Amino acid sequence: MSWEPSPREAERRAVRRALHRRGVLIAVGITVVAMTALVLIVTTSPGWHRVQETFLSWDDAKAAFPAIAKGFWINVKMFLVAEPIILAVGILVALTRNSVSPWLTPARILAVLYTDVFRGLPTLLVVFIACIGIPALGLTGVPTNLVVLGTFALVLCYGAYVAEVIRAGIDSIHPSQVASAEALGLSRAQTTRHVVLPQAIRRVAPPLLNDFVSLQKDTSLVASVGVFEALLAANDYGNFNFNYTPLLVTGLFFLAITIPLARFTDYLGHRALIRERGR
Repeated sequence: MSWEPSPREAERRAVRRALHRRGVLIAVGITVVAMTALVLIVTTSPGWHRVQETFLSWDDAKAAFPAIAKGFWINVKMFLVAEPIILAVGILVALTRNSVSPWLTPARILAVLYTDVFRGLPTLLVVFIACIGIPALGLTGVPTNLVVLGTFALVLCYGAYVAEVIRAGIDSIHPSQVASAEALGLSRAQTTRHVVLPQAIRRVAPPLLNDFVSLQKDTSLVASVGVFEALLAANDYGNFNFNYTPLLVTGLFFLAITIPLARFTDYLGHRALIRERGR
């Protein structure tokens, strides 16, 4: 015979379902009322027609779309190239800061200076220095392409942030994990590679993805040095045609990337919470 809940348990479940339906209905109702009120406030404002002409022109959106799409591909390429390099730099710097060997003292000092300096400097300032200062040096063999230099600047800045995130993950691993690995005969490097790092990366995956969401947005900073990416393409069209609908189109391009990444980050955080609580 199949198991069936007792009448009392069935009653509890019915009450929980009713409360859940009530909560959903209340949430939907409040959301609809709030959004309707917001739309009415915006569309009945005195300057709404002016906003429509300046920011919501379908013809201008279609006209600027090809240039924005071409520029956004530069943003995507910068993101795809910078992300794995940043992760590698972050891991290397974090491991260097957590090392205990006296032979690595100079490297630890450099790692501390690196994280302190590039977490403290505005990313836009680093982009300016990299894209204007490095070509001015006239060094042989050093690239002068602004996309490459802008990507290098982003790697420098975000590498410092990611290094601290990964270091926090490493520090969160209980010392008993290291002691157990050493008791099994693993070397320090093997313990770090096979025991500490995998657990640390899993623990800090949500904040890491948050940093990469910010990285995707900050690729637009290279517009400040003349790289014709999506934001500069939209701004150029707006300045020439006196219509800034392309700026909203650019925003939609970025949202198409960042929103799925943000939802994936939330999913990973929720899954890790469930795993830790055993539910």
